[in-house]
Amino acid sequence: MSWSLPPLSSYAALLLGYALGSIPFGLILTRVAGTQDIRTIGSGNIGATNVLRTGRKGLAAATLVGDMLKGTVAVLLAGWLIGENGLLPAALGAFLGHIFPVWLGFKGGKGVATFLGVTLALAWQAALVFAAAWLTVAFVTRYSSLAALVASVLTTLAAFALVPPPTGLLLAILTALLWFMHRANIGRLLAGTEGKIGKKG
Repeated sequence: MSWSLPPLSSYAALLLGYALGSIPFGLILTRVAGTQDIRTIGSGNIGATNVLRTGRKGLAAATLVGDMLKGTVAVLLAGWLIGENGLLPAALGAFLGHIFPVWLGFKGGKGVATFLGVTLALAWQAALVFAAAWLTVAFVTRYSSLAALVASVLTTLAAFALVPPPTGLLLAILTALLWFMHRANIGRLLAGTEGKIGKKG
């Protein structure tokens, strides 16, 4: 079997996804709202969970929606402009853009909302699994990080059962990256020192 490089359109989709995914909604929204630099409080993360630590629930919700939709829009836009071959590269690009944004010295978020956003565009059934798993684990344990870790794995398993294998494989890669970005959280969970939802700091 011969091997060849992906078409140029795939690289274009990857770059499109990265550009959209690298928009730091948490940082932008908190600055517009006049709060302190989100990177100086809590975990220093730019995602919705850390924005919630400002006490501004509306900003946290807006960050969540923005970080999710940029993943969804990246995939759908790539599909419209490039076609089916652009879907997976755009999803990968959006996720990488969120966790490694060039504008912030490659120090971004942990990818949970963007993971959900790209999953919604690629396999909406699996996105429902993510939402149900996250809400259940978060409600029972009050740990946002644990909810994201469990939900990402269940989402990937659901994708392999519901959609073509390439999509499941991509989500498996994104899940591995998501777990890597949560390595400090995993350490705190094991030590019993992880912060719970609704608590500052």
